[in-house]
Amino acid sequence: MKYIIGIDQSTQGTKAVLFDGDGAVVYRADVPHRQIVNEKGWVSHDPEEIYRNVIRAVRKAVEESGISREQLAAVGISNQRETTVLWDDRGCPLNHAIVWQCNRAETVVERLKDSGDTVCERSGIPLSAYFPAAKMAWLMENVVSGLSGDTKLHFGTVDSWLLYRLTKNHLYKTDYSNASRTQLFNLQTLTWDSELCRLFGIPMEALPEVCDSNSCFGTTDFEGLLEKEIPILSMLGDSHGALFGQGCHESGMVKTTYGTGSSVMMNIGENFVRSQNGLATSLAWGIDGRVTYVLEGNINYTGAVITWLKEDVGLIASPGETEGLALQANSADTCILVPAFTGLSAPYWKGDAKAVLAGMSRTTGRAEIVRAALDSIAFQVTDVLKAMEQDSGCGLQELRTDGGPTKNKYLMQMQSDLADVKVSAAGQEELSAMGAAYLAGLTAGIYRRESLFSRMEYRTYAPEMPEEIREAKYAAWKKAVSMTF
Repeated sequence: MKYIIGIDQSTQGTKAVLFDGDGAVVYRADVPHRQIVNEKGWVSHDPEEIYRNVIRAVRKAVEESGISREQLAAVGISNQRETTVLWDDRGCPLNHAIVWQCNRAETVVERLKDSGDTVCERSGIPLSAYFPAAKMAWLMENVVSGLSGDTKLHFGTVDSWLLYRLTKNHLYKTDYSNASRTQLFNLQTLTWDSELCRLFGIPMEALPEVCDSNSCFGTTDFEGLLEKEIPILSMLGDSHGALFGQGCHESGMVKTTYGTGSSVMMNIGENFVRSQNGLATSLAWGIDGRVTYVLEGNINYTGAVITWLKEDVGLIASPGETEGLALQANSADTCILVPAFTGLSAPYWKGDAKAVLAGMSRTTGRAEIVRAALDSIAFQVTDVLKAMEQDSGCGLQELRTDGGPTKNKYLMQMQSDLADVKVSAAGQEELSAMGAAYLAGLTAGIYRRESLFSRMEYRTYAPEMPEEIREAKYAAWKKAVSMTF
C-alpha cells in the first residue's frame, strides 16, 4: 500500500500525519515549538526550530507507525499562513519569523492608510498589519537596512521557507493560496503586483514563484530519512487545506476552522468579488490551471481565548472544563467578553481596539466569565458570517467546522443558535493536513475524488434559540464591541 504524508505546520507546532491508500489516518506525530513574546507583545517564531521540528515530526511518524519507508509516495504541506520569514540564499534566517498575530507593523499601516483603497482593490485584502506585506516592510526597515548590500533576500510564508530547506537545490516557490494572503499579489492579474510592492518597499525579486497548489514543487528525502526522494505534490495555507479537506468545493459552501485564531471561509467560485463588508477576498487554491476564489474573515482570538482562561487568568486547569462551567453559569448573567487583546480583525479591522469585559454584575463569577469567553468565539464567527451573507447575496444553509474547540458541544450549539444556521462539526481533527494530503494523493493518482470525501463524519447542531433572545444577545455583543474602539 502507498502512503501520503501530510505536514501541517501550525501556529503552536508541527504535525506529520500519515494517510493510507484509502485516505484514512494511520499515524500522527506532533512537535510543539516556542512562542517567543517580548516585553512589547511582539510574537515571533524561530524558523530554524520550525524546520527542524518538521524533520523530527516526519521521522517520528514514519518510525513509530511501522510502515516501510519505501511505501511513502508523496508529501502535502499545509502551513500557518501570514507568518513571515526572511532568509538568505544559503537558507539561513535573517530574523525570527513575525507571527500572523503580531501587530508590530502597525506603524507601516498607519503610514500607508491613504493608499488603503488601492491596496484592497488590487490584493482583495483590507490594509492591516495582520498580513505579510506590512511585516515585510517592517523587516526591510528594521533588519534589511542593517545588512550588507550583497545579501540576497528571500521573503516568504512558512510554506516557501520549508520548501527551500526541504529541497536540496533550494527551490523557491509558493502556491496561489499563500500568495493571495500576502497583500502583494494581484487577485485579478494573478501575479505579484508591482504597485503594491512599491508601496510597501518590497523588491519583487525577493518573492517566490507562484504555482498551482497541486504542482510538483520539488522532491525531498527529509535529510536522509528516505533512501529515495519523494515529490511534494501540494502546498496550501492551513485554512485552505481545511476547506479542501471539508469538501467545500462548490460555490456557497462555508467552513470555519477553530484554532488559535479562526478562519471563516466561503467558496465563491471562479470570479473575483471585492468585499464591501470588511472581509478579505483570497484564492482558495489553484488546481490544474484554474483558480477558485473565497471570501474570508480572520479572527485573532478564538482558541487563544481558552488559552487565556487557563494560562493568564487561571480560571481553568484544562480546556475540557469550559463546557461544564458554561452550562453551570447563571443564565440571567449578562457578562460579555470581547477578546480584542491584539486589536480586532474581520470585519472591524481596528488594530488599536482593546479587550473589554462588559455587563458584569454581582452574579458574575468564574463560570460566567468562562461562558462569556466561549460565547465570544461564536459571536466573532457570527459577525463574519453576517458579512459573508451581505457580500455574497445568499443565505447560509450550513456551516462546516473543524479544529479542537469543535469538541465543545456548548460552543457548537451556541454557534448554531447565534448564526441561526446548521452547524456540522467534523469528526476528523487533522483537516488542514488532510486537505494537503488529499490534494497530493489526487495529484499522484493514488486517490479517487468520488470516494475520498465520503469518508467525512459530522456531528450536527440545529438552531434552538428563540429569535428574540438571539437578537437581544447579538445587540448586547455589538454594544460591547463598540466599547473597544
